[in-house]
Amino acid sequence: MSPHSSPAVPDSSPTLPDDFRAAAHAAADLVADYLGGLPGRPVWQPMDPADRTSLLEAPLPKDGVPLAELLDFVGTRVMPAPMGNGNPRFFGWVNSAPAPAGVLATLAASAMNPSSAGGDHADVHLERAVVRWIAELVGFPHPASGGLLTSGTSMATIVCLAAARGRAARRAGWDVRADGLAGLPPLVAYATGETHSCVRKAAELLGLGSRHLRTVPSGPEGQLDIDALRAAVARDRADGLLPFLVVASAGTVGTGAVDAFDPIADLCAEEELWLHVDGAYGAFGVLDPAIAHRYAGLGRADSLALDPHKWLGVPVDCGCALVRDTDELRGTFSLVPSYLRDEAAGSLGWFSEYGTEQTRPFRSLKVWATIAHRGRQGISDDIARCTALARRLGELVEADPELELLAPVQTSIVAFRHRAAGLDEAAVDAVNRELPVAVQLRGRVFVTGAQLAGREMLRACLLNAATTEADLDLLLAEVRAVGAALTDRATRA
Repeated sequence: MSPHSSPAVPDSSPTLPDDFRAAAHAAADLVADYLGGLPGRPVWQPMDPADRTSLLEAPLPKDGVPLAELLDFVGTRVMPAPMGNGNPRFFGWVNSAPAPAGVLATLAASAMNPSSAGGDHADVHLERAVVRWIAELVGFPHPASGGLLTSGTSMATIVCLAAARGRAARRAGWDVRADGLAGLPPLVAYATGETHSCVRKAAELLGLGSRHLRTVPSGPEGQLDIDALRAAVARDRADGLLPFLVVASAGTVGTGAVDAFDPIADLCAEEELWLHVDGAYGAFGVLDPAIAHRYAGLGRADSLALDPHKWLGVPVDCGCALVRDTDELRGTFSLVPSYLRDEAAGSLGWFSEYGTEQTRPFRSLKVWATIAHRGRQGISDDIARCTALARRLGELVEADPELELLAPVQTSIVAFRHRAAGLDEAAVDAVNRELPVAVQLRGRVFVTGAQLAGREMLRACLLNAATTEADLDLLLAEVRAVGAALTDRATRA
């Protein structure tokens, strides 16, 4: 051996368990059978009490369990009790079926198991690419490092609003990172009553306080009232407060309403306010030519939060924060201790400088696979089908004397309720309050409820392109049947 040569490194590569390959093949079959069998099963059913208890009270194993036994447990105890969102007759909340390409990519990402904080490895570069793809899909300007993937829009909203807070404080002569908010006049934000609750949570978490999140009235179609917004900003300035943020919606959670972005952006420019758009579910609606006009001006926002794990079907979890001014984003979060210095990182630095997470999961591979598998045209076709089905559902509701459409169908959410003749408003509300769970328990369709302007309603959200008109007919048939039973009970009481 040469005196300058290195000794041979012993081979210490871990050996996979003998049963891993067989278990992996069996897992693929299990998942494929599960996804293929969804349309023929009940959408959702309550868990058997014994099965529920077996999960809740599962003992910590003393010895290891073979992979085949683990897989059997998953197949017999876990997968038979789904939430239901993979089924084409699931119309509840805003939960999509998983895209098959994303399901496959999730396995590969888990096998690699990197941290996507930074460095020169595939996931970091792929994340920059898919963030750019998302921005291109929705028409949002994308400077280098103008966004990152997050756990969901709730976290993306915190990221974006923190950047807005930092800019507003700096313009007021304040360093919020060093000095906090104490001593700074209250920062005031504005949103409608239909804005997602994650905005209020972000305001509370960032120290703004929900008292300083103003509720701006909505117009007849659910859009933010620009005149009311202008008046609210003027009042707060006159009171010595610091208006700094307007949150607009690209599809509200209650009715799918899309705000008029251009006039809001004009006002924000005049008043030097940060315009943030909550596009969690609805921003991808811009890809449907039939409703794209509703999104005019979306690209003028300072930030946009949205969820690939909603309308795109990327497996949970995956949100995205897009910000026009990357300096504001990096200036809000960058903190590089000595042990994380990376002289080769280049001018963009690490993703961990643009958000709250240091260790970050490999989210980009499932986003890449989902988008690449369908392509822009395939995604556009899927979204257009969902919105067309929603409009058709709205027509069916309007044509039915037992049902009432509560808001125009703007994206793919239909807000409606059962309304039997002869019932007063209190009785109608009582029926519709009980109706969603009663429908769910029957297992044929799944729909959820909410309130709109104080009235109880049903909201059907269509995110699955595999849904058919026959599924819509079944949804309304179930609502009518359950509504009639609840009405009969109410009139007998």
